[in-house]
Amino acid sequence: MNKLLFNSFFLFLFISCNVDSQECCDDEIIEEVFQDLGFDKPYTYNNIYYGRNKYIEFHPGSLPLIIAAPHGGDLIPSEIPDRTYGTMVTDSYTKELTLAIKNAFLSKLGKTPYVIINNLKRTKFDANRDSIEGAQGNRYARRAWEEFHYYINESKIMVKQDFTYGLFLDIHGHGANPDGFYDLRTWLGYLLNKDELQLSDVELDNENYQNKSSIKTLSIISPENFIDVLRGNNSLGSLLDSLGYKSVPSVNDPSTNGTHYFSGGYNTKTHGSAISGSPISSIQLELPKPGIRENSLQRKNYSESLVITLQKYFKIHYGIEL
Repeated sequence: MNKLLFNSFFLFLFISCNVDSQECCDDEIIEEVFQDLGFDKPYTYNNIYYGRNKYIEFHPGSLPLIIAAPHGGDLIPSEIPDRTYGTMVTDSYTKELTLAIKNAFLSKLGKTPYVIINNLKRTKFDANRDSIEGAQGNRYARRAWEEFHYYINESKIMVKQDFTYGLFLDIHGHGANPDGFYDLRTWLGYLLNKDELQLSDVELDNENYQNKSSIKTLSIISPENFIDVLRGNNSLGSLLDSLGYKSVPSVNDPSTNGTHYFSGGYNTKTHGSAISGSPISSIQLELPKPGIRENSLQRKNYSESLVITLQKYFKIHYGIEL
């Protein structure tokens, strides 16, 4: 009898320990294993691809043009804490504007640029900073950062395969100027600061500034010289200006006259041709809200004008008919 009682007690302890161990295992948080970047290849035109939880979306294109919207998202998932430093302001309606540009190309040309969109609010993730500042230690934000830039890099590879050269546009929005007024011009960022833009054409038109600029390769392959590509009659700013969208730098506005100006950020540096001479050049577009971003009609009108502008721009500088 004593032996039977002992064996029963031992069996009870064994079962209890196993049950407790299972409960402990069930309570453990199993860290998510991310799929390899590129698991969703091949990327085909007319399809849309999404990163994890649809934080990032990618629209493969059919033109030598890549457009990104890093600061227009509105998702605020609880799994990503708010960032504790850096700029937090959303560039309102830049996501919608980017999609309107895509649709304008499709309507007019039957083709579209490559489009990459960050759907996360900037308080959670900044796609126009390095991974340290942009994600601030959160693995889900870091994954979004990796996806955003991976899709841009894949777009660049495909553009180079099909066209040799291409252009990357980073779409942003600016608001009330710290200098005390609302500058209603579009600021075109070529990685040249406001003081450098105040230099004369003779001073600015040299290899040092050309190499520093995000359009280094474009200005080399263009039949026009660097200063003309930057702010001459056929520059992006002057072509937009001719359609009623005041821009700087351009023939009419070669500089901001020393007032506040964004010359281009992480994306413009990383995905353009400054220093490295990459076949893909880049320009940051900082667009005012009034007249361009406020409503769907403004976004449609601007997008149609941008298509006309880029058709001329590519024909003149790249020798490519869009």
